[in-house]
Amino acid sequence: MKAITFTVPCYNSEDYMERCIDTLLTADEQVEIIIVDDGSTDRTGEIADNYARNYPEIVQVIHQENGGHGAGVNAGLAQAVGKYFKVVDSDDWLEPEELKKLLRKIKEWEKQQTNVDLIVCNYLYDHFYENKVKRMAYRNVLKENKICGWDEVGRFRPSQYLVMHSLFYRTEVLRQSGVKLPKHTFYVDNIFANQPLLYVQTICYLNLDLYHYFLGRDDQSVNEKVLMKRIDQQIRVTKLVSVCTDLEKLRIRNPRLENYLTRNISIMMAISSIHLLLIGTPEALKKREMLWNYVKNHNPRLYITLRRRTVSGFTYLPGRFGTALTLAGYRAARKLYQFN
Repeated sequence: MKAITFTVPCYNSEDYMERCIDTLLTADEQVEIIIVDDGSTDRTGEIADNYARNYPEIVQVIHQENGGHGAGVNAGLAQAVGKYFKVVDSDDWLEPEELKKLLRKIKEWEKQQTNVDLIVCNYLYDHFYENKVKRMAYRNVLKENKICGWDEVGRFRPSQYLVMHSLFYRTEVLRQSGVKLPKHTFYVDNIFANQPLLYVQTICYLNLDLYHYFLGRDDQSVNEKVLMKRIDQQIRVTKLVSVCTDLEKLRIRNPRLENYLTRNISIMMAISSIHLLLIGTPEALKKREMLWNYVKNHNPRLYITLRRRTVSGFTYLPGRFGTALTLAGYRAARKLYQFN
């Protein structure tokens, strides 16, 4: 069995996909790399096929009609044979030496017949063109190299949450969770990062600066202007994440996980609310009201928690003063954490 399946969804990625794939190839035959050509109209498919010809024991290519990032992830997961599954966006890349350390740890667990459902590593906000890197680590949340359960997870800082870039799920856990991402929708990584957590029993944090999350392209989905254009997709994903887990039942069985998932929904609600405020049209403000009413109608207890006890409550303040306060807080946070 391969240690890791890397899935690389690609759409018109000819300008940067080789940087990504070349870093994955440093793992040699310990991994498989599934390149999903999602209906590209440039040389993406040709480049992918060249890799498959040159590395037939490592690389396979899926050509499919355009379905968006989620469709690419779904296709890769359906074909995956690795013990662990990792999505790497085609404009991102991994640190080769850190990847080797991860593979050694997985091999060690294999010899010990130890299963870890979720591996958490660090990731780097890489402002490539500005030559700036910001490290996101989890030492305050999880003990290094210790396999633990949710009851041993510590408190996350405001800038910390488990994102796709930091996670290696055991492939069988993903399949057990039934996670399937919607087509033609951006921001589905939030679903992928959250829905399977309910099926995770064991976690291990490895203090490796592994994943480079590239920032700087004008057309990037996290770019503020792009996100505003795609706000309906952000709202859709926020709604899906808010109802994908029965938080009431989880509160009794696993309160720390319930607390984390509630916090993450709060972050997503804040992002949606803030960008609707940035758009600022009457239609956008109506959508913000409708989003909050959606949560209120589907889970009144969650609505009260979000309004009164989490950061998202400060993004749904009434009046012009409330709007000004919300946007000032957002701009300060963006400057501090450099998240887009």
